Amino acid sequence: MNPLNELLEGQHRQADAALADAELQVAAGDWPAARAAGSALDDELRAHFRREEAVLFPAFEAATGSGCGPTRIMRDEHEQIRTLLDALRGAGERCDADAWLGLSDTLVLLMQQHNMKEEQILFPMAARLLEARLPALLDGLRPAAVSA
Repeated sequence: MNPLNELLEGQHRQADAALADAELQVAAGDWPAARAAGSALDDELRAHFRREEAVLFPAFEAATGSGCGPTRIMRDEHEQIRTLLDALRGAGERCDADAWLGLSDTLVLLMQQHNMKEEQILFPMAARLLEARLPALLDGLRPAAVSA
């Protein structure tokens, strides 16, 4: 596996685990823990998206000469996921387990499809196109590399 996939797939798996933790807390009716887990998930995903959008996507677009390819689709999907995260936060504030879990089901499906496209298409393409710049890109894609 290339180092770009390794790093970013690891971040995807961390988000998957954070979502599973939040789902368990909601199902148990522990709203303080559910809101904390949901907040951690929200923070993790938004930071991951910021890093991809600030570091990887511009480099990929510069290498391909286009911002209308896979990165456009990924940005659109990031926005859909952000919208779901906002809705999850609202459901958590209302202590509405049915709404939260329904939104979570949608989020799981969207994240699975999104991650598969990134992991199987975008990341391998980016690793090939940006091979000479990969060490610097990896540094910029690690947590805390790009802040709010």
